[in-house]
Order: sequence, then C-alpha cells, then structure tokens
Amino acid sequence: MRPRIIDDVIGQDLLLSQNSLLRSAISCSRIPSIILWGPPGTGKTSIARAIVTSANSQGSSSYRFVSLSAVSCGVKDVRDAVEDARKFKLKNSKRTVLFLDEVHRFNKSQQDSFLPVIEDGTIVFIGATTENPSFHLVTPLLSRCRVLTLSPLNPHHVQTILMRAVKDPDKGLSKSLGSLGVDVSEDAVEFLSTNCDGDARVALNALEISAATAAARVGGDGDLRLASVSLDDAKEALQSKHLAYDRAGEEHYNLISALHKSMRGSDANASIYWLVRMMEGGEQPLYIARRLVRFASEDVGLADPLALNQAVSCYQACHFLGMPECNVILAQCVAYLALAPKSISVYRAMGAAQKAVRESAGQNEGVPLHLRNAPTKLMKEVGYGKDYIYTPDNPTADQSFLPPSLQGYKFLDWPASKANNG
Repeated sequence: MRPRIIDDVIGQDLLLSQNSLLRSAISCSRIPSIILWGPPGTGKTSIARAIVTSANSQGSSSYRFVSLSAVSCGVKDVRDAVEDARKFKLKNSKRTVLFLDEVHRFNKSQQDSFLPVIEDGTIVFIGATTENPSFHLVTPLLSRCRVLTLSPLNPHHVQTILMRAVKDPDKGLSKSLGSLGVDVSEDAVEFLSTNCDGDARVALNALEISAATAAARVGGDGDLRLASVSLDDAKEALQSKHLAYDRAGEEHYNLISALHKSMRGSDANASIYWLVRMMEGGEQPLYIARRLVRFASEDVGLADPLALNQAVSCYQACHFLGMPECNVILAQCVAYLALAPKSISVYRAMGAAQKAVRESAGQNEGVPLHLRNAPTKLMKEVGYGKDYIYTPDNPTADQSFLPPSLQGYKFLDWPASKANNG
C-alpha cells in the first residue's frame, strides 16, 4: 500500500505543498540530498521512493533508487553501493538516489563515509531517521543535506489510508484474501485510526490481522463470500493502544520536559497526565523519581523545604515496591510538587555564584585570613584565623564572609522579592 507518487502521499500537506522544496525539486528533476525526520509510520520510506518515481515521470532525467538499512548494513555495503552508482552514472549518465533507513544507527565514522560522495555528486543521499538529527547525525552530514520534518499522522489521515487498503482491488485486503470480499465497519476503522498513535504501519498491520481473523470465520464456497471486520476484530488485532515511546529517544526527552514544565506551571492535572504517558510507555519509575528529586530543589526550593523530603521518600518507595505498585506514589509526589509554592532563588543563586567563580578576572581570590582555620602555631603566627569573631558569642557583630572583591554581593535573593516571583 505504499504510495507510488508524491500525490498519493497522505498526511504531509505542509511538506508536500505546491510551493515546497520537494515539489520544486521534483518539477525540475533535481533531487537534493535530504534527511527525512519523523515518527515511525509517517511515510519516510514511502516519500523517498515517491520522490524518485515522481521525478522520473517528469521525463527530463531519471534516477535509480537504491535502498539500504543501517540496521543490517555497514560501510562495505555503502562502498559497494557507491561504486555501483559511479559505474551506473558513467554508463548511463544517470544518478543514483541512495536511501539509508535508520541513518541514526550509523556511528560517526560510518556517517562520514557519505561525505565525499555527496560532495562530488556521485549519489543523491536520502536518509530517514526517527531520532533528532541534531543529536544523532554528524554536523558535516547535516551541512550537506536539508532536514525535512514529517508530522505525526492525524486520525483522519490514518482513516484515509485504511479505507484505501480496504477498497484497492490490486494491492488491498481483498487481494491478500483471495476470492473473499472484505467489509470493514466504521467503528473498526475509527478504533484503529485513533489508537495507533499516528503510525500508519501499526494501523495497516492491525487491519490485515483483523481481516484474516474475519476471513477465518467465513464458510461456504463461491465468489460472494464476504469477510466482515468488526470492532471486536480490530480490538483483538491491536490488543492495546499503541504508544510511541522510546526510553532513549526523542519522545523520552519530550515527555519528561512536558512533565517538568507542567509541574513548574502548577498544573497538577497536566502533570499527572504526562506522568501516566511516561509510565504507560514503559519508562523506569526510578528515572522519573530522580527527576522529581531534582525538581523539588530546583523549582520548589526554599518555598517548601519539605518537598525534598517528599521526593526522596518517593524515590525510596519506588525502589522498594517497583512497578506497578509504585505508580500511585509517583502520582502523589507529582501532584504535591505541582501544587507546592515555587521558588527558584537557590537555583538562581547557584547560577550567579558559578558565574562569579568562572568569570572572575585572573585567579579566584584566596580565602580571607580571618576565615581560615589555624590548627598549628605556625599558622596562627602567619595570621590564620586572626580577627575572626565567633558568631554565637557575638551575634550582632559586623563581619564579612566573602573575598574583598565580592563584598556586599548578593547571590541569594531570600526572602524572594515579589518582583521576580521567587
């Protein structure tokens, strides 16, 4: 069910608009090297193939499409493909589009192997990745390619794709089921499209399984037999709602950021929602608990010193119990931190002190003599501890504890002024 040409692609309206980079490149048959970045099942491989087919249909030039996957190939495979591309170009005066799926799985040296052949025009490179290119691809490769971002598919996009699979007589469900016709209920299509988390591949796989289940119930002979896919078939095929989550990938960082910022904004409802998204996606509870400990000091701080106790207790309880029993403990701590008063005075004080230490002219000043300990006679004679005033005996004495160049400098604004909201 892959779209053959660009006009068949569903759900990437902005990327494939009439005035877009890709449309312009296709119309003049000059495909640039690009990186397609987007969630699974949004059409990266399909778009790469459709670009070549659509460009070839323009007639002014033609490209050869070669596909590799970083999961199963190495530098030798790349070199062989590049050498074939070079020979093909000399023989036929046609360029090769080398498509590499899961390009983020290549290490730095493997990615570097593409640089010279992209630079000299031996190949047109198209890479596909589900991970943020800024973190997973080397800068020289990014500088030679345009990064194009694919959006997650909306439910109505997935519905269109599913109905296309139902109705297509050549490549659709009826083709795979032999002489059987296929009828899919609206409820089943709606269920699959809203529970696949924007992944068309998941939805199509579940549709195929549910159709096979329905076909197994059909008896009798003749061409009029019909496999009717019900909502129950769709639910059985999908089993549970598909959640896009990768504990080491982009969505991991997106969700923990959403949780942190929701708690910072004192929205307990949103905070619990993002917490559940992480837990349902399989996140380790101790990772979440560690983030809560940090939040308790960074964002709540002195406004509620007991928040740190709550967060540390939450971590210990999660360590004792594990999942799923510790889920309510995490939720309690998240709600507490979201509803707690907030103060970033300590966080700002740390930043200001770090700046003073790191940006001081020359070396940092030594500890003033009156603040130094003097455990030996020689140190006392040199002046260590001289003129130090013992504060418990002289609570009102005027005594400085900062180096001379920082006298009067205020790092910690506490009690927090209303102007900066703590």
